[in-house]
Parts: sequence; C-alpha cells; structure tokens
Amino acid sequence: MEAPRQPRLLDQVRERCRVKHYSLRTEQAYTHWIRRYILFHGKRHPRDMGAPQVEAFLTHLAVQEDVAPSTQNQALAGILFLYRDVLGIELPWLDGVTRAKKPPRLPVVLNRDEVRALLAQLDGVNWLLASLMYGSGLRLMEALRLRVKDVDLERREVTVREGKGGKDRRTMLPGTLVEPLTRQREKVAAIHALDRDNNLAAVYLPHALSRKYPNAGKELAWQFLFPASQPGIDPRSGIRRRHHLHESAVQRAIKGAVRAAGILKPASSHTLRHSFATHLLEDGYDIRTVQELLGHSDVRTTQIYTHVLNRGGLAVRSPLDGG
Repeated sequence: MEAPRQPRLLDQVRERCRVKHYSLRTEQAYTHWIRRYILFHGKRHPRDMGAPQVEAFLTHLAVQEDVAPSTQNQALAGILFLYRDVLGIELPWLDGVTRAKKPPRLPVVLNRDEVRALLAQLDGVNWLLASLMYGSGLRLMEALRLRVKDVDLERREVTVREGKGGKDRRTMLPGTLVEPLTRQREKVAAIHALDRDNNLAAVYLPHALSRKYPNAGKELAWQFLFPASQPGIDPRSGIRRRHHLHESAVQRAIKGAVRAAGILKPASSHTLRHSFATHLLEDGYDIRTVQELLGHSDVRTTQIYTHVLNRGGLAVRSPLDGG
C-alpha cells in the first residue's frame, strides 16, 4: 500500500499556524516570507540550508531592498517559525543573528481641536469607528473585531478580546457613543435577521468555539458590531458568511478626513489611539491607569506619551515664556 503523500511545505506551515491559533494575518505573513526565502535560494529545501542562507536573505532585505526594521524582523520570525515549529529543527545559531531594531520614534498625536476637526469630516460607521478609537483607545482591528456582546452600554464598558499579544482587557465607553452604538446594534440585528432568513452560514468564531457552542455563531450576541456590507468567502474554510468591515476602507476614510480637515501631521487611524493616551495623561490620569486601558504589558511602552505632552513630560516652562 502506497504511503500517503506528505503535505507541501507551505501547507504544513498553514496547518501549524492554525494549530497554534495564529491569526490569518500572521499565517499569510509567515507563508509569504518563507516562500520568499526559498525562492531567494533557488527553491532549495530549508532542511538543506542553514545560518549563511538565513543571514544572506536578511541582509538582502536590509541592503538591496531597503526594508524597514519591522519588516526584516517579521521575515526572521517567519523563518524561525518554519524551522522550530514546522520542521522541528532547533537552530541555536539563530540566537546569534542580529535583529534589526526599530529606532525610537515619538508617536504622532493630534491636539483636541484637530481630533474634533477630523471627526467632523467623517460620518456613519467611519465616524463611529474613529470615535471609538479616540474615545476608548482601541486599535483599528480591535474595534472592527468587536462583537455585539463586547459592548456594555449600561456599564459604559468595552471588552477587547484577544488584543495585541492575545490579551483581553476592558476600557471605557464614552457616554456620547451610547446612543450611536444603540442604533448600530439595531442595524446589526436587522442585517442578522436577513442573513438568517437567507440561510447564510453562521459568523466566524475563533478557535474551537464553533464546536463547543455549535449554535453560538447564529446568535445576535456573537455577530460583529461592524459587519461588512456583503457576505464573503472565508479564506480558511471556504464558507460564505458575513465578516466584519475591511480595515482598508476605514483607513482610506480617515486619511481623507485628515486631508479635508487641513491637518498637516502624518495622521492615521492609530494616531487616534495615541491621542487618547496623551490626552488622558494631560488630564492628570495616572500612567498605570492609562497602561491598563491601552493593554500595554510594560509601563515603559506607555511612558513614551509623556514625551509628547503639552510643555513636555515634566511640564517645564520655557524661559522665553517667563516674565
């Protein structure tokens, strides 16, 4: 009897990513860089390569392609995953590879008037998402991945599930967003009812929740709070279902609002989260509280916002303004 064929290497990578519950974005990034690594070395199998080949590839990315340090680190992470988690090869020499370090940069922060001007250029769901990012300190993907059950309108509380680093956290919900979010939840309920009438597949549930709670995906509580306008094909399962809005549409809307508001800073969706943290510190809130709301593991990450406060982190007054 013929032995079953071994899955292709990239299929093994995908399977291992799913076993470890990595996000689709991480899976796609890892397979991209592993493919690039193999093609760079003439399609040699990674088992037949070692430190010189890894270092040559990373050097090529840095020197010839002039990629950002974060991009080079992502490529290295993908290759490390290939050897350690897929091929089961421990390569101690990789511990000595010099990792590119991202130079420290101060975050772009909008002042309060600029935030108001930006939000005034948005409407509908884009305004609501931007307001959540500024008012609750959410990352864009954290906001888009919110389920109906994650927003408690009575307690004015937002629960972020599996944020950066796979951590859950709670943050405040601005009172001004209670009414708009109530209307948004009503829209979701109407869309969900229509999907049920059309026998659309249940919403995607992370990990093994769909097996543990087989009917949960059909309940309103588990629907995305910001659903896509049309159902789409799940890239992993091939099932047609309704996912959340795509981040690119929101990013384009915010970029357009920045231009329309005449803001000269290179602001993006993430700038709203930076502004949330900075303005809380300006208002005198404790840095540990801000750290918890942002979901930072280390307070040193939060401390960078003290460098962009009005009059500096120590509230030093310039001698030019003295008198």
